[in-house]
Amino acid sequence: MYGTLKGVIACGDPQTAAAGAAMLKVGGNAVDAAIAASFASFIAEVALGVNVGGGGIALVVDPQAKQEEDPCSPQATVYDFFSSMPSGRLSRDADFRKTMVDFGPEQQPFYIGRASAAVPGVVAGLCTMAQAHGTLPLAKLLQPAVRLARKGAVLSEALAYVMDILTPIFTDTPQSAAMFAPTGRVYQAGERMILPALAETLERLGREGPDLFYTGTIAQAIVQDQASHGGLITADDLASYQVRQVPPIRLNYRGYTILLPPPASSGGVLIAFALKLLETVDVASLTPASIEHIRLLAEVMRLTNLARSSWEASQGPDDQRIRQFLGAQHIASYRHQLLALLKGQAPPVSPEFEMGSSNTTHISVVDSHGMVVSVTTSAGEYAGFVVGDTGVCLNNILGEIDLHPHGFHRQPPGARLTTMMSPAVVLREGKPVLALGSGGSNRLRSAILQVISNVIDFGMPLAEAIDAPRAHFESDLLQIEGGIPNPVARELERKGYAVNHWPDRNMFFGGTHAVAQQNGKLIASGDRRRGGSVVVVD
Repeated sequence: MYGTLKGVIACGDPQTAAAGAAMLKVGGNAVDAAIAASFASFIAEVALGVNVGGGGIALVVDPQAKQEEDPCSPQATVYDFFSSMPSGRLSRDADFRKTMVDFGPEQQPFYIGRASAAVPGVVAGLCTMAQAHGTLPLAKLLQPAVRLARKGAVLSEALAYVMDILTPIFTDTPQSAAMFAPTGRVYQAGERMILPALAETLERLGREGPDLFYTGTIAQAIVQDQASHGGLITADDLASYQVRQVPPIRLNYRGYTILLPPPASSGGVLIAFALKLLETVDVASLTPASIEHIRLLAEVMRLTNLARSSWEASQGPDDQRIRQFLGAQHIASYRHQLLALLKGQAPPVSPEFEMGSSNTTHISVVDSHGMVVSVTTSAGEYAGFVVGDTGVCLNNILGEIDLHPHGFHRQPPGARLTTMMSPAVVLREGKPVLALGSGGSNRLRSAILQVISNVIDFGMPLAEAIDAPRAHFESDLLQIEGGIPNPVARELERKGYAVNHWPDRNMFFGGTHAVAQQNGKLIASGDRRRGGSVVVVD
């Protein structure tokens, strides 16, 4: 037990955090808190494209239960409830449309409509976790979300900004506009977003359980809406959806054990690869945010992006692919390249990857018994429509350009789609000491990598490790945050890097919400880049 604290939670909005904290206060565990917070985020953080029709990845570590093969290590389970490819056929009149969103300096295309919706997994995933680890009834876990939907969630300035940018999506259909722009404009900062139909649906979920969404009346409403408007999700797709429960990737990093999710998460594999490269160098001897430190991060990211192509091209069972990709022989050649690049060797051209959705949120929880939960969810941007009078919105995962590099709607029915989401947990001598994750598409990998390194390599306190300025290297462009000194940026340019020096911290660089157990205390820290909110429950 950790003093008198019942637990701590870190996430992206105060209302999300309060929902999880409410479960800890009544004696619920970390899983109960994470589930309540996740459902609450589908109202409080809906502007980020998280909703009840999306998907996610979670990592649960329970020190009270031990692995059979290693009694010294706690039981760790990855819950993969990301979206799957539906089986309906794409017709000429399918509802799949491009809409342009204005980000100021540039416009970006998004694909929405019924045929952009993949099979949703988040309800199944959260309910499966509740059944496996939770201690409170599902109806209890849903109460904060029901209350938020019925009384209204207050929109923060940061989320109001995102919703304003995504106005073309939130107002794409009359039903969606009535839900998110009832006065003729999308909700503004400080206003209460009231979603009464969704409140009714969540109350029914508490009474009837997840079958409501997969074989019951909500499933029937989804299927009818899809069939009537050119969508691809069928009744069989919903009824046959399965939550995957798999062991995490485990790797050693300077005496710590890092747990990361395997596929459907590509992010977990790539973060593991980057950590193996980073371990080549004595990072602790460097000064944080120095020229040498930023160069090291940039070259590790460059090589990880190069290796990504070989990962995506690999074939066979996932466990075999992971062993080969993270194996000594494969890593060795990249380590040799890293050392050569740091000595001044001309770099290879970086591959181009499509920009993915940054509309993702993360929740980390630890309770008094040391159970930790790290859960990341996303629905893309949102598909722009509402399912009948249910208040249910679906994802536009089939319209995410980066998830479909060979073209849209090419995956076989039932295929689990890939995601960069990568909730992570760090162990020390078999005990969880850190749980973290991030939103931010490809940038979430660099955010998680840097926070782990800041804690382990530099010994930074958690809040400092999260707030420290970050770098991100992709497509031959080095992005660095404000807080990295101007002379460092100029010297990096002289060394040949194309540098974009941001004036301050920015949500572009992810939002890493984390909890930790340090020196017998439970601590939490949210990332101010993405509305970081923390509640300590005593």
